[in-house]
Amino acid sequence: MSAYIPIMAPFPTLVALNRFGLGARPGDPGLVGRDPRGFVRQQLARPDAALLSTPGLASAAANLRANRQTEMQRERQRAAAPAGAKLPPLPPVEDRIFRAEIAARFSRLADIEGGLAERLVLFWSNHFAISSAKGNHVRVMAGGFEREAIRPFVLGRFADMLRAVETHPAMLFYLDNNQSIGPLSRNGLTSRRGLNENLGREILELHTMGVDGGYAQTDVTALARALTGWTVVWPDEDMVHGGNFAFGPARHEPGAQTVLARSYAQDDQGQALEMLDDLARHPATARHIARKLAAHFVADVPPPELVDHLATVFLESNGDLGAVMRALVAAPIVWEAQLTKLRSPQEFLVAAMRVIGAVTEPGAVVEMLNNLGQPLWQPPGPNGWGDTVADWAAPQALTARLDLAAQWGRRNDAVDPVGLADAVFGPGLSRDSRDAIARAESRRQGLAILLMAPEMQRR
Repeated sequence: MSAYIPIMAPFPTLVALNRFGLGARPGDPGLVGRDPRGFVRQQLARPDAALLSTPGLASAAANLRANRQTEMQRERQRAAAPAGAKLPPLPPVEDRIFRAEIAARFSRLADIEGGLAERLVLFWSNHFAISSAKGNHVRVMAGGFEREAIRPFVLGRFADMLRAVETHPAMLFYLDNNQSIGPLSRNGLTSRRGLNENLGREILELHTMGVDGGYAQTDVTALARALTGWTVVWPDEDMVHGGNFAFGPARHEPGAQTVLARSYAQDDQGQALEMLDDLARHPATARHIARKLAAHFVADVPPPELVDHLATVFLESNGDLGAVMRALVAAPIVWEAQLTKLRSPQEFLVAAMRVIGAVTEPGAVVEMLNNLGQPLWQPPGPNGWGDTVADWAAPQALTARLDLAAQWGRRNDAVDPVGLADAVFGPGLSRDSRDAIARAESRRQGLAILLMAPEMQRR
């Protein structure tokens, strides 16, 4: 089916706007001008470009408290009501929070110039995946997790992002570390619950070294033991500080732990923090991150020399992600390689919103992403969504895109698709795409063809 979406030549404007951005808005080729690399480099010069501070958005911890308060109100209502009585519904606070987070996120995605920082937010949120399917306690924190643990660090130090992610309540809940108790801890000796290795395993396998990084099961267990006591203050216990990270000494496994042949003797939360710092600068981590970035931005099977170069920059810069991205943008091969990558459904939706110039209502965003096969903040597992052409090029998946493109065509039938295509892609629009759009039987069909063109689907 991928033959229906031809691979694109590396036209510099398309490399700048598609490979490194979220897709073009009308007029964006003029902003890129004659210096596509400079246009991309300029976006890397703003370390705080990914920050999202909106008065209507609360912290993840506050969202969890609000959700728990509503749950407790429902419980009190049920307890006080006569048998068989119909209870008036309480406002679904978790839905309100979720919609506010979606609105803030997609307003930024639809309107930002270029969008490289936002692409990095999407990449790292998928690398450190959590899922709202875990329950309302994760669902109400999903947007806060992205704002608090991902956005501040996409051009900063990997070690800082790693600490922020692994101590965030959303991650601790998602991977059940709030339930992990050291077998020989004070609580462990009197509790039937024991060690949970989920977080320790995913830190090594997915977040840092990678599945082929050279660690052993003994390292997973030792890291999991060091992570015992990393938990969350439950709002039932403290409605002021509930939802925040906490360290519970009574749950922490006592004694030294050995990970990757190094012993860590601390007997508090510093034990696992030091492990994270060492993992953040490990050569296997450098290579794992370098390969994933190169595969995301360049090709499913990235050039080995590019991966080597990025891993070297990662190590020499002490995990400076801004330096790694500057090295990626400066690499000649990145500007010479064909655009073979296929946009994920979420990336396609954002690119289409940018073309049409509309911010889609939160409920519609959720519905469209569900139909496209990539539910928002709901990956299939801790390894996130796939990032290869094969993951998104199945006939059923492309048919869903075509159906959505046709819907947008019907809703925007006053738009001149040929003029819009020229405004969006400029000289990067291929003759084949322009001719197909111009030959359309109607404007609505022409817009649908534009949205399914290679210039829209490939990055």
